[in-house]
Amino acid sequence: MLQTAKLPTIEDLTFEQDGPVVRVTLNRPEVFNALSINLSAEFTAVMEHLRDDLETKVVVISGAGDNFCTGDDLTEMGSGAWGDANQIMRRVRLYQHMANTLEELDKITIASVDGYCVGGGLEISMACDFVICTERSKWGMPEVDWGITPGWGGTTRMARLIGRRMTKEINLLGALHPASRGVELGLFNRVVPSETLADETQALVELLLMKNQQGLRQLKFMINKNVEADLYTAQGFEALGAALTGAINGSWQVPEADAAHGWASYAANDPDSPIRKRRQAAIDFWTD
Repeated sequence: MLQTAKLPTIEDLTFEQDGPVVRVTLNRPEVFNALSINLSAEFTAVMEHLRDDLETKVVVISGAGDNFCTGDDLTEMGSGAWGDANQIMRRVRLYQHMANTLEELDKITIASVDGYCVGGGLEISMACDFVICTERSKWGMPEVDWGITPGWGGTTRMARLIGRRMTKEINLLGALHPASRGVELGLFNRVVPSETLADETQALVELLLMKNQQGLRQLKFMINKNVEADLYTAQGFEALGAALTGAINGSWQVPEADAAHGWASYAANDPDSPIRKRRQAAIDFWTD
């Protein structure tokens, strides 16, 4: 059985577990929840904890105060805390791991966004399954005007979500856009009044918890993998998904399959079992 990663001591975010629902809140409101080195390390550790956790079904990510996240802490970057070019590359790869782990969680993830959702904050939201924004939310990728480039989704995930041309517009111009445009482009799911964000998020959580959880896991996995594959490979995932669903629903007995007998025969160490005999016949076949 998988061992759940130990939840670390956390200072710059909050972690609340309520049965199958986890709420993670970026908690540096005095700097618009900018992603410091410490906050990013804590967020990564929490994602690794959730990756291995079997109880959680839905994860809600939000920001403390009236903002989601304004991205990497530029004061740290400007101070040289990120190190030399090699160290910067290593840190960016760590942040890519952070976003990839979030995206690949076998839980449904919701970014509940108020205020600014910029740079790394937008990159976090793009790795989530659902994004709900308030009417006052502003989003964009302003890195170009700070003389830096996005490192963990601002060009790659975005291009897969909204296409090459719009990704160039967002990144090359660096404008801050209203939440409604994010919905139009396909970055966000819904825009809601600021005062209803918590209620709208909770309504989505409750609906998701009513679903067949294995079905949700399969669908998320297939959609995430299929979008990176050619059509026929993607259809292979769909076919295997259909077979798994059939097996889970009771149609698991296939005449030509061994079911659990292969494992049982190995554990019993029975030399006369058909499975042991076929293995013995194969060991030296065409090995001369």
